Amino acid sequence: MFIQTKPGENATELEFFPAEKVYENGPLAIAREEADKKSPLAARLYGIEGVSAVTLTADSIIVAKADTRDWASLRTEIFGAIVAHFQSGDDTMTDAGDAPGEFDAEIIDQIKDLLSTRIVPAVTQSGGDVAFHSYKNGKLYLKFQGPAFSMLTGIQNMLRHYIPEITAVLDYREALPKPGLKTPEGVAIRKLLEEKINPSIAAHGGRITLVDLQKDRAYVRLDGGCQGCGMADVTLKQGVAVEIQNLVPSITEVLDVTDHADGTNPYYQPA
Repeated sequence: MFIQTKPGENATELEFFPAEKVYENGPLAIAREEADKKSPLAARLYGIEGVSAVTLTADSIIVAKADTRDWASLRTEIFGAIVAHFQSGDDTMTDAGDAPGEFDAEIIDQIKDLLSTRIVPAVTQSGGDVAFHSYKNGKLYLKFQGPAFSMLTGIQNMLRHYIPEITAVLDYREALPKPGLKTPEGVAIRKLLEEKINPSIAAHGGRITLVDLQKDRAYVRLDGGCQGCGMADVTLKQGVAVEIQNLVPSITEVLDVTDHADGTNPYYQPA
């Protein structure tokens, strides 16, 4: 089995793509204590020393590691566990309770139809793109590309107008487990971004999101007009990082996990 990998949201995460469907109703975080009952695949992975979290998506497995292990050796063990799982013929999940019911399946069909006929054509005119990721308990997770994120409010309003069962429209990465966001420091930084920083960059279609908080490091992602912007590094280091470190002095680094090569910025074009 050929398994591809790509870095996760931070240095402690790695995403594995086994070229097989993993869990179509994902993303779903499987806790260690429930893995034996819910997911044979997650149980195999938790059997590897140093694996601290497992999240299943439609076509990948996101694995988080403890700081005591390095990816050089851990990656090989994870490869072996994934290959062994798919060769065994075991189901990825044993608990059918997380599968969408018939009613949710109808909603998903409506969402995909609205995306393809109304939303995607409008978004692509601005150089962006948006795609369905998952739907669960009223929350719709979408994949945004380029300036599409700056159109989130309009996208949400249209979807909720036609499908009132949708309670929120979120970036799919918000569904992944990030324990650092629930700490007092994480809550304070998110409040700072939402109430002070994001309103000041909204005029440029930009948005900054706290991805995770681990020890003395804060991981942020720049979306919309900030993604691919030639001034993003300056904005982060001289503005956002200073504000965050003033608020939480224990933070020594603010790291940008944005894929700027995938961004489309209206104000800057490389020579």
